[in-house]
Amino acid sequence: MKVEKYYENLKTLHVGTMPPRCFYEPVSEKKMQRTRLLSGEDWKFAWFPQIREVPEAFCAESFESADFVQMEVPSCWQMKGYDQKMYTNVRYPFPVDPPFVPDENPCGCYIKDFTLDEADLMQRSFLYFEGVDSCFYVWVNGVFVGYSQVSHSPSEFEITGKVKAGNNRLSVLVLKWCDGSYLEDQDKFRFSGIFRDVTLLVRPKNFVRDYVVTTPIDLENKRADVEVKLFCTEDVPDVKVALYNGEGNLMESKKLSETGEVTFAVEHPHLWNAEDPYQYTLKIIENDGDEILEQKVGIRRIDIVNGVFCVNGNRVKFKGVNRHDSNPFTGYVVTKEDALKDLRLMKEHNVNAIRTSHYPNAPWFIELCSEYGFYVISEADLETHGMADVRRPGLDDGVGILSQDPAWLEAYLDRQERNVLRDRNAAATVMWSLGNESGYGPNMEEGGKLCKKLDPTRPVHYEGAVHETDGYKNDKSMLDVESYMYASPEFCKSYCEDVRQRKPLVLCEYVHAMGNGPGDIEEYWKEIYSHDNFAGGFVWEWCDHATYEGETSDGKAIYHYGGDAGEFPHDGNFCMDGLVYPDRRPHTGLKELKQVYRPIRAELTDEGMLELENKLDFTDISETILVKYNVVGSDGKTYTEPKLLKVPSLHPHEKVQINVQEVAEYCGELSGENKYLWITYETASERGLLTAGHSLGFDQLPLGPETCDTLKENATLSEAAPASVECVELGWGYEILAKNVRVVFDTAKGVPVLIEKNGINLLKAPIEFAVWRAPADNDRNVCNEWRDAGYDRTYSKVYSCDKTTTDDWVTIVAEMALTA
Repeated sequence: MKVEKYYENLKTLHVGTMPPRCFYEPVSEKKMQRTRLLSGEDWKFAWFPQIREVPEAFCAESFESADFVQMEVPSCWQMKGYDQKMYTNVRYPFPVDPPFVPDENPCGCYIKDFTLDEADLMQRSFLYFEGVDSCFYVWVNGVFVGYSQVSHSPSEFEITGKVKAGNNRLSVLVLKWCDGSYLEDQDKFRFSGIFRDVTLLVRPKNFVRDYVVTTPIDLENKRADVEVKLFCTEDVPDVKVALYNGEGNLMESKKLSETGEVTFAVEHPHLWNAEDPYQYTLKIIENDGDEILEQKVGIRRIDIVNGVFCVNGNRVKFKGVNRHDSNPFTGYVVTKEDALKDLRLMKEHNVNAIRTSHYPNAPWFIELCSEYGFYVISEADLETHGMADVRRPGLDDGVGILSQDPAWLEAYLDRQERNVLRDRNAAATVMWSLGNESGYGPNMEEGGKLCKKLDPTRPVHYEGAVHETDGYKNDKSMLDVESYMYASPEFCKSYCEDVRQRKPLVLCEYVHAMGNGPGDIEEYWKEIYSHDNFAGGFVWEWCDHATYEGETSDGKAIYHYGGDAGEFPHDGNFCMDGLVYPDRRPHTGLKELKQVYRPIRAELTDEGMLELENKLDFTDISETILVKYNVVGSDGKTYTEPKLLKVPSLHPHEKVQINVQEVAEYCGELSGENKYLWITYETASERGLLTAGHSLGFDQLPLGPETCDTLKENATLSEAAPASVECVELGWGYEILAKNVRVVFDTAKGVPVLIEKNGINLLKAPIEFAVWRAPADNDRNVCNEWRDAGYDRTYSKVYSCDKTTTDDWVTIVAEMALTA
């Protein structure tokens, strides 16, 4: 089959598409089905290794072939048994020759039949593709409709005049790679196909095509405006806009003004935040209900004040994770049930923020985040990480090549525009991200300016601007936060305390959750809580990526990661770096994260008072969280029954001290048992995705000094030492005797070879010096340097060994070296 090579033409990104718009699903009160889902199991499909093998007549209205099989849409064809499964992180999965891709470019051919009646033909018809990887051509009834790319953003085509009453034939040719694939080099499995829903929209002759909702707030006077601006195809007759409160009660209804704008004044608005995601409902009603568009509205304001990230005037902390659309059974295809499972687990583990890595997640996902309360960094579908491996004499890391090439400017701007216009009405989106790991240059800078033009109400984020390549001097003026990946806690502290830094600090990736990670979470949060201008961080990453491959003979699930499908290139198990397993079972690391992200922290004062600190940003914990306590021993023995602590009003970021009954008698008491004050935090009632009584974390506070027995033993040893220490020279070493302790020291090795207490040798083998430990997954690169340095096979050499004695001590000093 011959097609125009739009897929290698940077001047032709889309053909026949409607301008991008916000996401909505129109309905009607007049028996007209405006939104018709074409997704399902009744599509026909065939896979071909290259375009020239596709039958020329494939797109014809009457085409039939036994080679086509039934296929479910949405789906990824690799998960249906076609083509090569592949995981790669940085490296492109094809030869690097931008904007060109291999001629052996696998493709999938899709056919779907749908029906329209005569009444439908009096309307206008559109096809809405939510996501197709990587690019696709569309025909209806044998007539070419258009072409589009940008895998994770919607594409909409008008097919009015190309359809007829009765049966209609939709034909779609999807290519595995296109020039846009150079901008979609994200760390993930590489799947292809129509992986999100396809919808047929039947709309009036004239209609509201797009709209934008903003909510300026006067915090001082406790009032807000809900401002609505409509963009119509032509003059739309009789449009009114109605605003309802969160309980569904009509507040006000207004006719559309001549300027296409409507404003509602809201006194004492119920403001949206991630802890209290209250939303109003806006209805755009055309021609007395002929078509209705509905939009949830969270009234909230984003500000950066003196380097502090604020929502509604309150500083907030992002307790975040990075999230892909990922399912081990279906690849990129995720359902709302899948997403809700993720969001519920996040809420259960105190996560309040998500970075959509590294592309817009499913279009309805941001609506769920707004409904259930998450702060979202909405990221454009843009990453060129593979360019970092391009080698050019005398030039730096090539990751910024495309970002600095004017030929790619239009493609960059297209991706920023699609990201912003789709999700700008969602309360959950608090920042726009220009993409990920694409270097920096004029294309990124212009993209940042475009985001601010399209939506001046939100900050703009991009981590790659902290790196400069090829001598290009970065202009970061359009970026509102300073973002880093994996910066050390010490660096973060230094940044936050540098008075020259005026932007909030965000770690868009940190505490890499691979293997035995994440690590140092508490160390980071000591700095985050200590500095108002440290806005928080997003763990890399939420879930392990893998493909389900059946079960073992004993019924255990089999999951494959990179290389298991025999692909090249691949990056092994580097995709297994999540807080949850592919089936969403929590890793141990998620439990640690939950504890660090807990909403309350407790300490015991020197006076024996319990001090609680509210780590939430908007919520009085006395209204929503039950605090319980009891006294337990180190062996789990319970000294008191769990009791509910009556917590007075405790506002965000504040502390309160409480006298805890029955605890004072255990503080400072010397006994043979360690005792702890065990504080637990639970949800007081069902709230959003959380059930009543769900544990949000705990604090375990030691009561009194170490056990009496240990103290007495230490005292006995120190008192007996002066009278009982003896050192005997053995020729090759020393024997030291001290009451019930005997130590034998080998002067040739510089170590004790025996440590005996009460006649029992405490060493299973003589002590040896070693600096090696088994590498963890996160050591996958540095461990090669360790081995090169010989850390895994060190030898010790003693130069000299001398002892000195006093009445109280024997001191042995060995001068020695460790060598490889």
